[in-house]
Amino acid sequence: MCGIHATITASTDSGLSTELRQSLINRGPDHLGQAYREIPQTSPDERLRLYFTSTVLALRGDHIARQPLEENAGVGSVLCWNGEAWRVNGEPVCGNDGEAVFSMLQSSASASSSSQTREAHIEHVLRNIEGPFAFVYYDAAARRVYYGRDRLGRRSLLIKRPDDADSIMLSSIASVPTAGWEEVSTDGIWSVDLEGLDDVSSGRSFQVRIAQHAWLPSRNEEMVSSIGVFNKELPPLRHELDFDSPSLRDLRHKLVESLKPRVLDVPEPPNATSDVDVRIAILFSGGLDCTVLARLAHELVPISQGLDLINVAFENPRQVALQAKQPHLRASDIYETCPDRVTGRKAFAELQSSCPGRCWRFIAVNVRFGEAMAHKKKVLSLIYPHDTEMDLSIAFALYFAARGTGECYVDHIEWQSAPPTVSTTARVLLSGLGADELFGGYSRHEAAFKRSGYSGLIDELKLDVSRIGQRNLGRDDRIMAHWGREVRFPYLDEELFRFAIGSPVWEKCDFENVSHHADIDPAKRILRLLAHQLDLPITARQKKRAIQFGSRTAKIESATGRLRGTAQVSS
Repeated sequence: MCGIHATITASTDSGLSTELRQSLINRGPDHLGQAYREIPQTSPDERLRLYFTSTVLALRGDHIARQPLEENAGVGSVLCWNGEAWRVNGEPVCGNDGEAVFSMLQSSASASSSSQTREAHIEHVLRNIEGPFAFVYYDAAARRVYYGRDRLGRRSLLIKRPDDADSIMLSSIASVPTAGWEEVSTDGIWSVDLEGLDDVSSGRSFQVRIAQHAWLPSRNEEMVSSIGVFNKELPPLRHELDFDSPSLRDLRHKLVESLKPRVLDVPEPPNATSDVDVRIAILFSGGLDCTVLARLAHELVPISQGLDLINVAFENPRQVALQAKQPHLRASDIYETCPDRVTGRKAFAELQSSCPGRCWRFIAVNVRFGEAMAHKKKVLSLIYPHDTEMDLSIAFALYFAARGTGECYVDHIEWQSAPPTVSTTARVLLSGLGADELFGGYSRHEAAFKRSGYSGLIDELKLDVSRIGQRNLGRDDRIMAHWGREVRFPYLDEELFRFAIGSPVWEKCDFENVSHHADIDPAKRILRLLAHQLDLPITARQKKRAIQFGSRTAKIESATGRLRGTAQVSS
């Protein structure tokens, strides 16, 4: 994980304020580096200035890769890299991935290469990266800046390109004031040609030179997120998704393979003072998706390491008012009755039972209403350009979960009066996001089936997976990376994604056969069967619940709770 910032400008202002610089350092506390380039223009009095800044959270390789990566100090090409290239051209990337990607970009970059040859080579390298990333790459010989995000938008990159200013800025986070920033589209790779600008004092000169480079060499309307083709096959007359279905074995294999690069070889956190070696934490509601990840991570992570389960609950004034009418309740019940706390403790108990020998730490993050409000301004600046009540509700939960400070439970499942307070040392967070879209976990999927059968369900599922890259992953990255931690999404691994969308719909969910001999719900049935197989019977039967309702952040400031989730947040 890194923070990146770049400015292309005719002025001497890099656009990097003290506050924005600190926000980037929060994302990457291990190193801060900067690079500068100048490009003479057609007018002898004008020159274009390129400022690059990178901060680094070192999680790959045996050393800190100091960014920005440069061809030569002070001259040549530059790469600001924020991501994890798990595979390139189908092959695993060993060592530091940023250095590997830069080497590949430079591998055929001789000064004599034509601009078309260089462009084709750069496109080829970037198109064949699998994993989450955002980047800014300056190709010095061609005087062209490339930038973009991966196909699914798992890393944040914002752009500010005002018509009346002589600059373009790119950043992991918006500067304050935030107006004018927007998410970089995931519809392709982008570039701006800086060769021979006529008038660098006009922002319009930059605008007309921005080009889009498609993820695929040739157009294919059937491709979803430029990753794979969605299987639209209708089921046979008789079918039932059960424990003997081949897709169950395939899912387990794909999920384990997705987890391997995400949980193995994670370096020990620097300056760790805990008596438990913890490098991985799971964002843990106790729901199906995250608990399956925790259970499979146990099979991969060395038994000498602990695994933290971070569970967040909020003091919601509406709930406080209701519970005030019940004098028998304890003060702690404000948090302990949160739906995600209840399911979290149950799943914690299941994991302890099914995974003997593992040190699990259940970190109960309790957030007072006043504390949430004290952080509201910072949260709003991080989620920008997202600004709705629903955005804020979700962001609050992720923000405090990623902070990772709470009451620690190891041997005791149930609430205690004075447990120790700890902060997780893990710099890698696992999220179960993506499972609902891939395997049919939302109530709208069942509604689509009831309305239009399998054809309607297929259309709804395809729509959901096709818009993952345009939704909220950039927002979530900005929120959680603020604490110097990297969130990883095993369900959104390209190979697993390709497997899921390529599987017949009846091999993922089974709304036609609602009843099941093992009482397994039809929504995400394939994942529920896997949970049952992994000795997680309670988890296998948990109902879907949105994070803002499970943690009680939904419309936390509203006295009535009737505020629309799409309403813009009031400052």
